[in-house]
Amino acid sequence: MVVPSAWLASRSFVAAVVHVLIAVAVTVHTLINKRDVPAAIGWIGMAWLAPVVGALLYLGFGISRVKRRARRLKGSLRNVDPHKASGVALADPIERLKIAITKITSQGISTGKVAAVLACGDEAYPRMLAAIEGAKVSIALSTYIFRTDTLGLQFVDALAKAHRRGVATRVLIDGFGGGFVRSSAYRHLRRQGVPVARFLHSTLPWQMPFLDLRLHKKSLIVDGASAFVGGLNIGAENLLQSQPKAPVRDLHFLVQGAVVRQIAQQFEDDWSFTTGDAQTESNPSPDAASGENSAARAIAAGPDQEVDQLVLVLLSAINSAQQSIRIATPYFVPEEQLVTALQLAALRGVDVQLVLPAANNHRLVAWAVRTHVRPLLQSGCRLWRAPPPFDHSKLMTIDGKWSLIGSANWDMRSLRLNFELTLETYDPDFASRLSAIIDTRRTRPITLAEIDGRWFVVKLRDAAARLTMPYI
Repeated sequence: MVVPSAWLASRSFVAAVVHVLIAVAVTVHTLINKRDVPAAIGWIGMAWLAPVVGALLYLGFGISRVKRRARRLKGSLRNVDPHKASGVALADPIERLKIAITKITSQGISTGKVAAVLACGDEAYPRMLAAIEGAKVSIALSTYIFRTDTLGLQFVDALAKAHRRGVATRVLIDGFGGGFVRSSAYRHLRRQGVPVARFLHSTLPWQMPFLDLRLHKKSLIVDGASAFVGGLNIGAENLLQSQPKAPVRDLHFLVQGAVVRQIAQQFEDDWSFTTGDAQTESNPSPDAASGENSAARAIAAGPDQEVDQLVLVLLSAINSAQQSIRIATPYFVPEEQLVTALQLAALRGVDVQLVLPAANNHRLVAWAVRTHVRPLLQSGCRLWRAPPPFDHSKLMTIDGKWSLIGSANWDMRSLRLNFELTLETYDPDFASRLSAIIDTRRTRPITLAEIDGRWFVVKLRDAAARLTMPYI
């Protein structure tokens, strides 16, 4: 059968028109919604040069369709007037930082304390399981990874027992990190009758709100009185004493005080968004003795926010530093503005110390990191490798007075795509302790000679790996 050339020409014309219309639509949407110029150029180019495929990729990975309204009044920017602050407050960079973060987050300052620093799962998991077993009113658990190995099944069993004895128990697992196709932990908890939900999960393409957004928060709130936060997922790889095949070192923190209510509120927001359930009132968290508590605040970050809160918080903290900046992070592939801020801090005499893992569990990230660090070394920042095993800790201190802990990494995924939970504290004792922990992990320096001594093909590989960072 001979196909008429006119018919083929007609189909080609229709396909070309459809491609142009789709590419124009992507271009218009990108120009209106994308603040990042390189990202906007990349998406527009892909839409025009890869017919249909480029538009589908943009639909899946380029559009944030997650919009959430704040369901409670967290505090208004109008409530903070820096011009009315005392002269002492204005003269103190840390007090200025407190004001700046209040305005950035629209979240009032609270009080609380880090009651315990827990090394790896060996110290954290027994305390968390004991807290679940001792819960009397409520349990709220949010996690990115929830394995059903021997350790994970202990958590499933403890949560099921709490639910059966009448404790209001809820578990929120990320729809990707918790197993995209099949979440064993979700199935186990469902079979036990425990209220559990998967954040932004659907196996049906037309129901996927977004392919690339993840709930990266790790929090366990018990009876509204205490919370465990940090970077620790639920999995046996965090039990170093058992010598797992791929061990992960991490720090987790037990938090008490009024700030627990802010942490609990973040869980309520995520649970209500995921399930559609009405939010429940958080039980007042009893304060410890007032003399033991310091200013503290829970900071949530995510792609549903109008501004990149976490980026602004980090920039404000770096710019406030007068003596020292200590950072430990497993993944260091930040935006250029953060690199520039660290460079400027070092150039004005601030002691900038950055600790990265010697062994990384993501090879692409390990390669990409090398493209970021040369400007820092040139500016006088000191970079170090933490000894094996892979160090998953996320820590930051400023001048031994201010600390930031939580789930967020220094990479573009955490800073723009993930839903993260961090906690800032204004406790000099805790900041000094955290700084000392970071310093103990400085074992092998990263030098300019090492970075410049890579083979040319290795430099090309590392630079190419950097381009994948927003998407992995």
